[in-house]
Amino acid sequence: MKDNVFLEDQKKFGLADYMNFDINGREHMGSTVPLAVYRLLEYSVREELTERFGREIQADIFRCAGRRAGRFFAETMLDMTLSYHAFMAQLQAQMAEMKIGVLRIEKYEEKTGKMVLTVSEDADCSGLPLLGEYVCNFDEGFIAEILSIYTGKYYIAEEVDCWATGDRVCRFCAEIKE
Repeated sequence: MKDNVFLEDQKKFGLADYMNFDINGREHMGSTVPLAVYRLLEYSVREELTERFGREIQADIFRCAGRRAGRFFAETMLDMTLSYHAFMAQLQAQMAEMKIGVLRIEKYEEKTGKMVLTVSEDADCSGLPLLGEYVCNFDEGFIAEILSIYTGKYYIAEEVDCWATGDRVCRFCAEIKE
């Protein structure tokens, strides 16, 4: 691909730049797309990365992308000054409004910060056939980064139940990594 000499001095774009779009650019189509379009993008990229680099690297890339998205989501769509319960209620409402999924907190250990969360009607996998593998690596990173930004401590999240493995919710264990 030939370089465009007129764009040589242009700044490098980041996620915030791509998310700062003019809705008039989709005057007739609007700002939403069907779930099938989202999954077409997600799973075609997943397949391509797996074929090129293997399953582990693909999963790590999706986790890292989820962290990037989680940071943007936390910093632009959530109030980090709220109390824990108010923050979680806001996070639940925002995830539902954005149609990411229905978040529930099953368990929270205040002393350790350990959490068990579920996401039902997950945009990534709810309704998929039985695949026999966990597929919500993006969500692992997304959840971990939101919790990290809110608490100021580095969280990791691991999916322990998934629609694609026969469960009817995606369940994540999140904990602070020292």
